[in-house]
Amino acid sequence: MAAQMAVNSGASLWGPLKELWETVDGAVLRRQPESVHLLDLQLKKHKPSFLSLFKNPPKSAEQREKVRKASTEGIAIQGQQGSRLLPEQLLTEAFILSDLFDIGELAALELLLAGEQQQPHFPGLTRGLVAVLLYWDGKLCVANSLRTLIQSRHGKTFTLDLSGELVAFTTRFTDELMSQGLTKRILTLVSEISVTREFERLQKERGLGNLLYCRQALADSLFSWTCQSPLSKDDTLALIGHLETVTAQADGSLDSVNMALVMALLYCLDVSFIEQGTEDREDLLQALPLLTERQYVAAVHSRLMDGQSWKLPGLQAVCRLAWALSLRVLSQLPQGSALVEFTEADEALADQALLGDVFLFMKEGMLGCETFAQEEFYIRRLHSLITDFLALMPMKVKQLRNRADEDARLVHMSLQMDSELPSSLRKDLDHLMILIGEFYSRDPFGLELGLEFWCPTESLQHTSLQGSYLGMALQRPPHKQVVLSKFVRQMGDLLPSTLYISYLRMLKGLANGPQCAHYCFSLLKTNGATHSDNIQGVSGSPVSWEHFFHSLMLYHENLRRDLPNPDAAHYRHPPLRGITQRELEGLTSFLQLLTTIITWSENARLALCEHPQWTPVVVMLGLLQCSVPPVLKAELLHCLAAFGKSPEIAASLWQSLEYTQILQTVRAPGQRQAAGIEVELNEIESSCEEYPLTRGFCHLISTLVESSLPVNLGAGLRVPGFQPYLNFLRDSVFLPFPTRAYRRPAEKWEVADSALEVFHKLLRDYEPQPSDFVQEMVELQGEQVPAHKPPGHSIMFHLLNDSPMLALCLSLLEEGVRQLDTYAPFPGKKHLESAVLHCLCLLDLALQKEVVFMDLLRESQASLLVSPLEQLLQGVSPQTRRADHIVSIARYLYHSSSNPEAAFQSAKILRRIANYPNIQIRLVGDFTHDQAVSDKLMAGFVECLDNEEAEEGAEKGDDSDQQKKVARIRHETQIHILNLLITSLELKTPNLALYLLGYEVKKPVSSTNLQDPGHTRSLCTEKRSGPVLTQQAPHLAELCYQVIYQLCACPDTSGPTMRYLRTSQDFLFSHLQHLPFILPSNQIAALSQMSWLMKTAAIELRVTSLNRQRSHTQRLVSLLLDDQPHTQHTADGESGMEEETRSVSGFLHFDTVSKVRRKLLSVLDAIDFSQDMPELLQLDFFERTQIEQVISNCEHVNEQGHTVCNVKLLHRVLVAEVNALQGMAAIGQRPLLMEEVNSILQQVVDRNRVRRSLSAKRHALQSWRSLVETLLTACPADLIPADDRQLIIRDLLLDLHDKVLSEDAAGELMPIVAGAVFTLTAHLSQSVLSEQQQGVGLEASSGFASIANSALHLILRKLLDFILCTGGGYQRLRAHLYGSLLYYLQIAQKPEEPDTLQTGAMWERLTAPEDGFSKLQRENLAIIESYGKSLMEVVCRDACDGHEISRMLALAVLDRILSIDRQNQWLVYVCNSGYLRSLVESLRQDDAALQSLLTPQPPLLKPLYIYESKMALLTRVAKTGQGAVELLRCGLVAQLMECQVFDMVPDSDAHRVMRDPSGFIPSPMDRYRQILLPTLRLFQVILTSTTMNHQQGAAQVLQWLIVHADTIQALLRCHELSMGALQELSLLTGIISKTALPGVLEMGGEVNSAALMEFQGHINRFQRLCLSLLSCLVGSERERLLKQAEISAPGDSAERREEMEVAMQQVCANIMEYCQTLLLQSSTQAQFSICLFSPSGSEPAAPSLGLVLYLLKNSAADFFRFHQSHRQSLSKLQSLDQLPPEELKELCQGLVSGPGGVEKISSVQRSLLAKRRLVQLINNRAKLLALCSYVIETCLFVLWRHLEYYLLHCTPTDPKDSLLPGASLYRSLCLFILNIFSSDSFGGLQASGSRGLNLSRVSQQDLDLLKSDMVAGFGEALQRKLLEVEGLYSQVRSRYTFIQALVRRIRGLLRQPKS
Repeated sequence: MAAQMAVNSGASLWGPLKELWETVDGAVLRRQPESVHLLDLQLKKHKPSFLSLFKNPPKSAEQREKVRKASTEGIAIQGQQGSRLLPEQLLTEAFILSDLFDIGELAALELLLAGEQQQPHFPGLTRGLVAVLLYWDGKLCVANSLRTLIQSRHGKTFTLDLSGELVAFTTRFTDELMSQGLTKRILTLVSEISVTREFERLQKERGLGNLLYCRQALADSLFSWTCQSPLSKDDTLALIGHLETVTAQADGSLDSVNMALVMALLYCLDVSFIEQGTEDREDLLQALPLLTERQYVAAVHSRLMDGQSWKLPGLQAVCRLAWALSLRVLSQLPQGSALVEFTEADEALADQALLGDVFLFMKEGMLGCETFAQEEFYIRRLHSLITDFLALMPMKVKQLRNRADEDARLVHMSLQMDSELPSSLRKDLDHLMILIGEFYSRDPFGLELGLEFWCPTESLQHTSLQGSYLGMALQRPPHKQVVLSKFVRQMGDLLPSTLYISYLRMLKGLANGPQCAHYCFSLLKTNGATHSDNIQGVSGSPVSWEHFFHSLMLYHENLRRDLPNPDAAHYRHPPLRGITQRELEGLTSFLQLLTTIITWSENARLALCEHPQWTPVVVMLGLLQCSVPPVLKAELLHCLAAFGKSPEIAASLWQSLEYTQILQTVRAPGQRQAAGIEVELNEIESSCEEYPLTRGFCHLISTLVESSLPVNLGAGLRVPGFQPYLNFLRDSVFLPFPTRAYRRPAEKWEVADSALEVFHKLLRDYEPQPSDFVQEMVELQGEQVPAHKPPGHSIMFHLLNDSPMLALCLSLLEEGVRQLDTYAPFPGKKHLESAVLHCLCLLDLALQKEVVFMDLLRESQASLLVSPLEQLLQGVSPQTRRADHIVSIARYLYHSSSNPEAAFQSAKILRRIANYPNIQIRLVGDFTHDQAVSDKLMAGFVECLDNEEAEEGAEKGDDSDQQKKVARIRHETQIHILNLLITSLELKTPNLALYLLGYEVKKPVSSTNLQDPGHTRSLCTEKRSGPVLTQQAPHLAELCYQVIYQLCACPDTSGPTMRYLRTSQDFLFSHLQHLPFILPSNQIAALSQMSWLMKTAAIELRVTSLNRQRSHTQRLVSLLLDDQPHTQHTADGESGMEEETRSVSGFLHFDTVSKVRRKLLSVLDAIDFSQDMPELLQLDFFERTQIEQVISNCEHVNEQGHTVCNVKLLHRVLVAEVNALQGMAAIGQRPLLMEEVNSILQQVVDRNRVRRSLSAKRHALQSWRSLVETLLTACPADLIPADDRQLIIRDLLLDLHDKVLSEDAAGELMPIVAGAVFTLTAHLSQSVLSEQQQGVGLEASSGFASIANSALHLILRKLLDFILCTGGGYQRLRAHLYGSLLYYLQIAQKPEEPDTLQTGAMWERLTAPEDGFSKLQRENLAIIESYGKSLMEVVCRDACDGHEISRMLALAVLDRILSIDRQNQWLVYVCNSGYLRSLVESLRQDDAALQSLLTPQPPLLKPLYIYESKMALLTRVAKTGQGAVELLRCGLVAQLMECQVFDMVPDSDAHRVMRDPSGFIPSPMDRYRQILLPTLRLFQVILTSTTMNHQQGAAQVLQWLIVHADTIQALLRCHELSMGALQELSLLTGIISKTALPGVLEMGGEVNSAALMEFQGHINRFQRLCLSLLSCLVGSERERLLKQAEISAPGDSAERREEMEVAMQQVCANIMEYCQTLLLQSSTQAQFSICLFSPSGSEPAAPSLGLVLYLLKNSAADFFRFHQSHRQSLSKLQSLDQLPPEELKELCQGLVSGPGGVEKISSVQRSLLAKRRLVQLINNRAKLLALCSYVIETCLFVLWRHLEYYLLHCTPTDPKDSLLPGASLYRSLCLFILNIFSSDSFGGLQASGSRGLNLSRVSQQDLDLLKSDMVAGFGEALQRKLLEVEGLYSQVRSRYTFIQALVRRIRGLLRQPKS
């Protein structure tokens, strides 16, 4: 038993029933294909609920006990483990509920639990109340399901067009229900469920429900049944029995439930369908018990003939009449012969019905019921009842007419004799006519049923207006129609005066509709014509136009004579002798008929207006001036308003109105008091407390304003314009309306509504123009007076000031919301709602136009004062004394169910106000100030968003169907609210969006914890139904996704939102599953939805990766990237049946397919790259260029940021243009012109659509790209294995290229694709490189890496195609593609390998087979070359000019291709096509920009980067001999000589102050070096490459050196040897060593001797400076420099020290090379060579041999140090895996920036970095070793040459000759000599042959000292070291045994005996 006693938390009395209703609704009304099967299951399950309709589970003692113990022992809840303890309070409520509805205790408890769960959906209600609501909702679900099932049956009246299977199934099911007594159960329930009784019960126990709807649904079920198929005999009698007891409401009408039951009976007795002759007529006849069951007829007949009267005799009469007509039809059928005894009684029954005042009851009891007009089938049935009576019982109708004639005579006699009226008068015909008039004058469904009364006469056949039988002139109309039209005509013949008004009313009803009105117009026309002369000279029938207008003119004639003098005192009490009450009624009826006809028929309007004898407009305006009752004047005004619907008439009507001074606009000079309508309003209407005239006048103005607004109205007599009318409406009608007295309370709102309507129209059509703000003058009677502004301007001015008008509008809004909050009906509710709507529209329009208005006002400098409306709305309300205007506006959202339009306008206003950030903060305060109001506002927003009925309308035009219109408005309201959220989220917190979405507004937002229910519910439930929503309301879904994205993107809200979506919704996963969204109908919305969803997904991936939530990231990554089929994930066990069925079909489908398309790719597939562009305009009348100009003037940027054209504005401009045309020709061409205007507008609409479509595609691609980039960069790398990663990138790249390279791809999308291609190629390159570094894949057979070579080639081809297809434009786009190409080419670049200094390494490398890198490189080159000149052309063109970034990248691409192009094809092209010359020549132009870079605060660094790229490319070109020669030929050096930037060395100290704190912008000195070093490198490369023409290159470079000699000497003198300075020196010395040589100058062509001398001087100075540099870099000085560097930058000291060491060694090597070259060039023999170093061997002083020796020693020592370090690093590299982690960390330190950087990276990454660092170290050491060994060799050579000279060939001078004794003196002298020496040209020296000068300065003592110093210095230890160096290194790298030979020679020299 315990198992059954578990509680279902979904409440068995509600949850399952809700599910049942949703299934029925889905199957029958929404026609979901899969739901038929579900319906079958549900109906089987719920059949008992239908059979025992509304029966509740019984109470039981056991249950009661169980519930009582729930607070102590707990109770089991289904689907949860264990039992749950419930609070005592809840149990008490459960017992109350159980007693209240007499339901089982457990069921009551379940309802309460469900109520608690659902409570957040019902703000302000307790759980008990919610439980009551759920109880009744469950009942309503059953009733609705029953009604819908019955409606879907097959039957005689209507069909829902459902599938045959479904109809058969529901028919079968409902038949079963019916056979088990459904009718009686329904009737019992309808009579049992009484609202008042339930209210009493609920008041006693506190609760409430929607039981009204339940009764209605049950009654409707019965009605729907009888529409389709008849009831059985017992059921019919039961129904009659029920109706006998029915009573009417207070106003005499039936309520809606009883109405449904009455109609059910009428359909039961209905046999009119027999005449329709549908195909299944026979089957239906068989099923009709009237024909087949005699007892049925007998039973019903006797029941209705029964003399007993019902509670409502009128209702009995209706039933009797219906039965009589059914019997009459039966008697005419062959089957009716058997029923003769009954059918005979039809006359008697009809008589009884007439005695029961049947027509009166139909009018009051049935037409009076409010639901009558809402149900089409009620209307059709009543129509058939009336027409059947007229057609089937013509004798009865004749009797009624005779009776009426008789009565009319009696009345006439009694009037003549002044006696009492006879008591026996019956008004049946009167009632019948009034009923027909009333019934047909309402036509909510546009059925125009009244057409059946009009038989098209022959004369009408040729016109375009035919009746029901279109165009078939010869076919006779059906008999019934003939009879009915005869009835209309005959009733009008010889009409007795008593029926005159009723007949006119009937005609008014029958003229309701465009065709009916035309027929009625013709009838009145022919009536007049045919009888005009024959009846005793009276003009025509009394019912004809002739008669009417003739009478009107007579009245006018008579009354005009009595026109009072306006100054006469008795004007206020006009003599009414003209018109009696009876005449007044007749005139009113006639005017109403006239109004109806001309409202519907434009032809009638024009024909009557232009009739020369009648001139109705003139006569009516005349009557308005006479003293007639206000009621008649009101009718006249309404009638004029109907005439004013035609613009042609409206214009003249304005003039006539002004002329007749109905509203006095011109005062006569001597007139004391006002006249006209103003007086009537203030004196007559106010005292009567009725205002028909004022309302009529407002209506007339409203109509006229819509047709035309004359600018020069009243010109000549007053200031022209509309202003007096506006002032009257505002000051006399609108502002006083709240304070006037009203006899009929509803009229108060009618007056307000009619005035506001005019204001609304005026403001709606007003566009602020600059001319409105200039005070123009007009001439009036000879003087200048200010002109009036347009009326819209005046209204704007009043709304933008704290004016009475604005105050009244706002107080009206408050009043309105207060009235609506009572939920009670009150008089004038409809008009109040309409007035409120106009107020809201006015505010909205003012907010919309105020920006333009105020801008124009500012520009005009007029003296108007206005305040922005959004600030005025924050004012204090006089009623509540609080600033709550905006709150009152927002409260209309709460009434969205009853007033969707007001809610819509309210949402619009809020959205406009929300754009102002300062107001938002105040609004949040106002909204949250009062908790009750806050809850209500929240509920309003929620209700608008949650509305089930909202539907996205296709186009605005389709408003014919009211329901569709409302659905569309609701949808737009939701759109506005979501836009409001979107706007608010962009502003700072606190803002409205956060408040509405349930975030903390008073605490920090990020502290919010979103609960699932609660206010966030509104949004999240919307998102829950994501996939469904995207289909039904695409635009709405798009905005929902955008809101979610914004919440996730905003740092404050991101945390709580993402947590909420991740945990309680699994939102992203479940929505991404449905990607891509395909909506054929609305592709743009689908793309936008996907965009926002993908952007959100990107954020989620990033966040989960950062938070290390691997499983979340993994799920999303695999969902997006897997190409293996998924098993369907179900989100949180929410999968309903659809999920299961889908996964079943999924399994069946997937077994055959091994791979599916990756989700990311299928999303890309959904973005269509092609875009159909609208064709050009084909214009016949307008000038195309002008039209294009107008179109561009009408363009603006909309909220989404798209540039679109304002179609409405364009339409207005074009129509104004067409209207401005004058003359007959223009009028004839007007239709053609309008057609062209339409085609232009259509074109613009297409253009807008294309723009929207393109921007949606752009947005979608952008989001797709960001998602892809996030997946590849932000997600942990190990989530996607390297091989998969490469395949994924391959697929994405190939697909992207395929789409973008297709013929019709839109160019606008290319930039985004290029960006994506760039990122993808970068990742591909990274992935392949990291895979190789880890040592995988190189040996793999598939080619280069996991990705096959063929795929790489394909990618390269597509990339090059893409570059070529972009053509001449799109340069920025190509920048991305060049970047991609560079990344791609990088893949084939061989990584740096360690230089092991092994002997065989060199040889092995040369003979090794081709490795993967070279192979791929070769193939790449082949592909590139296959593209030939076209590709070269594009790249070179981009490299030479255009956007900076693309130039840099194009230069880099050229550089890269030249480096791999072994055949030099590209080089040849670049040289031959002139691009190289162009590049070289552009260097000169860069000079100025580069100079500007050296200022302390540089502008942009762009020129520097471009210059560096150029130099890099030129250096690459110079690396081949051919290229270098070509560069010299292009005059490269000459161009550089002219650049002055090299001379602008910045002052290093001055700019220390200006350092960029971020360190990004380099200091001026660094910038200078960035300019100088590339040039020096380029020279060095040129000097190295031009071996053959070396001298020519050297001469040019030397010239450059000499041109910039001052700068270069300054650099060589540099004291502050920083890293940069050392780099400069290493390059400079390198160049000088190759160029500043004797003989180079002669190569430079003809130079005159003076210049030669000057050049020689420069060269000598270079030599001197170089030698002096040597001493700086040797010895203690060097250590000091290295230490200093360490102190200045302690962080990266190791790297820095290495670089400095290399640079210093390089400088030494260069200088020593220079010395060697100088020695060798001077002479091959020692005795003739020059001496560069003085013969002093002891200390390393400036240029002495001691210095060289010292350098030699140092280098030898360094060599061993470096060699040791090299060996250690090599061994570390070989045993990298065994290194301890500390050491790895240390190795990585240099390569990872930031503190703690090493900790964060993975171990794999760490070992890769360590490996890279080791290779770097090894190669660095190898370089140092090479330099050391070179320095050693050159030092030895220089030493040897000098010693050989000094010790063998030098003859010393005698000390005695010396002037100054002492060795030190000699030394200084030697220096002096050396200097003199060097300053002479070698040529000269050798020519003279005299070396006396030199020798005269070197004494023997010096030579001895030299020898002894040298012997000491060049000892055994040093020699051994040197030989060891040779053994270790020179074997592999250098000239072996060179050192050995030199050491031997020097040793020999030193051992020689003294000569």
